Amino acid sequence: MNYTDLTDEELVEKIRMKDHDAMDYLLDKYRKVVKRETREVYIIGADDEDLVQEGMIGLFKAIRDYDRERQCSFHTFATLCIKRQICTAVTTSKRKKHYPLNHYISIYSQDEETNSPVMDRLAAGDTSNPEMNLLLQEQMGGLFSKMDSLLSHYERQVLELYLDGISYHKIAETLGKTEKSVDNAIQRVRKKISQEE
Repeated sequence: MNYTDLTDEELVEKIRMKDHDAMDYLLDKYRKVVKRETREVYIIGADDEDLVQEGMIGLFKAIRDYDRERQCSFHTFATLCIKRQICTAVTTSKRKKHYPLNHYISIYSQDEETNSPVMDRLAAGDTSNPEMNLLLQEQMGGLFSKMDSLLSHYERQVLELYLDGISYHKIAETLGKTEKSVDNAIQRVRKKISQEE
């Protein structure tokens, strides 16, 4: 079938009727639009093809979500979806949310210094040494007793909850205080500890 005679809107209808050739034709046709939209955008650690793939995902979403009833051409809608997908990819890359996943070191990889698996080095660390564990416990005990003398009862309560990963809102709820009061307590704790160092 000759798809060049069909409008983009007609191609989308054919794609929805499971015409795979129409899908290939429309994707190929819009690849130029995708490349044009990725020309001025850059993601650190990614190459141009990664951005093109993001743009193509935006195009897939446009094909899936296009609605003729909204009185908008497919071209306009597709361009908007492509731009949004690329912007989302750029914004997400700046958040460094996936940094640990993208820059991990496998525990099975070879350690360059010892030429043995990293896992072996981790297992033989200071935590398996009873003397080091005892020294660490003594140091922690000294730190906690120093904190008891430095901090008020309320500041210790806030600090314990904060160190458990509880949000300011939940700490305030638990202790019957305002979030501002919790924030002030955390700031005082930081100031007192930094003055002692």
